[in-house]
Amino acid sequence: MLYTVGEIAKKIGVAPSTLRYYDKEGLLPFVERSGGGIRMFKDADLEWLSIIECLKKTGMPIKEIKKFIDWCCEGDSTIEKRLELIDTQRDALLRKMEELQKNLKILDYKHWYYETAKKAGTCKIHENMKKEDIPEKFRDLKK
Repeated sequence: MLYTVGEIAKKIGVAPSTLRYYDKEGLLPFVERSGGGIRMFKDADLEWLSIIECLKKTGMPIKEIKKFIDWCCEGDSTIEKRLELIDTQRDALLRKMEELQKNLKILDYKHWYYETAKKAGTCKIHENMKKEDIPEKFRDLKK
């Protein structure tokens, strides 16, 4: 089955302009065009689009995604390069997730802090609080 830009954009949850931009940047060399130059997407293109979206959501720059797509089009001689690029992005994403987990812990602590203050009617409740009164998971945050 063939899809227009609008149809495939709706199917993958992006704006049609996003797909046009990707095409302009060279990320969609696999997309066929009609005799009139209209982009025509196939079901098989969905896998390509999903990896492009995945890489974009992990923070990979368009330039790097283009490099990856180009290597895919070159064939098996670039498998090692593709693997290295994916591993590098994966490592960067793991570091970002670790950072986000730390930030979430701080927000959870502040939530507990203000919930406790709200119940007491004052933030001063924390001034004389003993370490054991603080939930164990937050004790390393209390200075």
